[in-house]
Amino acid sequence: MTTYLVTGAAGFIGCNFVKYILGRHSDIKVVILDALTYAGNLASIADELHDARVTFVRGDVGDRALVAKLLAEHDVDYIVNFAAESHVDRSITNPRLFLETNILGTQNLLDCARHAWTADGGGYLPGKKYLQISTDEVYGSLPKTWDEPHPLPVTDDIRRVIGSRSDMKTYGDRFFTEQTPLAPRSPYSASKTSADLITMAYHATYGMPVNITRCSNNYGPYHFPEKLIPLIINNILQGKKLPVYGRGENVRDWLYVEDHCKGIDMVLRGGRVGEVYNIGGFNEESNINIVRQVIAIIARIMRDEPHYQQLLSCPLEAINDGLIQHVADRPGHDMRYAIDPSKIARELGWYPETPFSVGIEKTIRWNLDHRDWVKSVTTGDYQRYYDEMYKNR
Repeated sequence: MTTYLVTGAAGFIGCNFVKYILGRHSDIKVVILDALTYAGNLASIADELHDARVTFVRGDVGDRALVAKLLAEHDVDYIVNFAAESHVDRSITNPRLFLETNILGTQNLLDCARHAWTADGGGYLPGKKYLQISTDEVYGSLPKTWDEPHPLPVTDDIRRVIGSRSDMKTYGDRFFTEQTPLAPRSPYSASKTSADLITMAYHATYGMPVNITRCSNNYGPYHFPEKLIPLIINNILQGKKLPVYGRGENVRDWLYVEDHCKGIDMVLRGGRVGEVYNIGGFNEESNINIVRQVIAIIARIMRDEPHYQQLLSCPLEAINDGLIQHVADRPGHDMRYAIDPSKIARELGWYPETPFSVGIEKTIRWNLDHRDWVKSVTTGDYQRYYDEMYKNR
C-alpha cells in the first residue's frame, strides 16, 4: 500500500486530487490534513470521508507535533502539500498570514519528513517523496501581445504536447519554463517562491527526495468562489454585477483541474527527484473574454434548458454583458502568465487533455447542479470578504 499525506485536501485542487487518486489507484491509503479555514470545506470531500482508505485529521501544517505523529503512525510515502493561502487580493490585505502558512508551514512539513524518512545509517528510506504544489505566479509577469491571439510557435516539444489540437492559442510568444528566473510581484507569489526555495534547499542540503510542480490557473468543480470563474458564475445567477479588474485584458493560461491532478500524480510516481515540472494548459484567455464566454454559455443553457431558470434571481434577459462592471485594478497586477509544459510531456508523457471550450462548460454545469455546495461556502466569512474587496471599488 502506498500512503499519501495530502495537506489542504478540503480546498479546491486538493479535494480534486484526492478524488482523482482514489478513483485510479486501489492500493493506496490517504491521510488528509486540513485546518478547514474559510476556503476548506468538508462538503468537498464528503464522499471520500466514507472511504475506508481515507483518514481525516483537522490540523495545521505548522503543528510540528501533529505532523510528526501522522508521519510515524501512518508510515507515509508521499507528502503532497496543497495547504496554502492562495488568493492574491487577500495577500495584499494580510501578508503576514501568507508568510506563516506558506513558508513556515512548508518548512515544518519538510523538517518532519526529513526526520521521519531518514534511514538507519544515513540516506532516506526508499519510495519516499515530498511534492510542493506551487504556481506560475512565482515567475512574475510576461508581456502581452495586444492583437488577436496568434498560433503557438510550434517547436518539436510543443508539437508533442498538443498533437493535432487546433483549439489552443496564445497571447504572446514567450512562455515560462522551469529555467525562467523567479520574480514574484505580490505577497502571495513571494510566499510561494520562498516555499519553493526552502524545498529545493532541503534537497540540496539534506538530500531530501522532493519535486515541485508549478501550474497555471486551475478551474473546475469545487472551486471556491473568490476566484474569477466561480465568482462570475455565482454573480450571474444572482443578477449581481461582475467585477472585472481594470480593462480585463490580463491574460491567464487555464488548466482544467483534473488534468492538473493527473500531472501531479505522474510527477509523484515518475518524476526525477530534485526536479521542477511546469504543468500548463495552453489555454490562454483574457479575463474579459472569460467573463463574456461565461455569460454567453449560461444564457444559452437557460434558454435551451429552462428547468435551470429556477436558479436565477434575475430575469433571463438580464444575463448579458451589461452585468460587467470594471473596478479599480489591484496593485501589481501581472499582465500575463503562460506555461510551457514541454518538460513534463517529454519526460512523463503528460499533456493537457481538456480544451477550454469543453472544460468551461463542464465547470458551469457543475456549478448549476451543485448549488447546495456553493451556498455552503458563500456565507459568513466569504460574504464579508466579498463586500470588503469589491463593494466600494
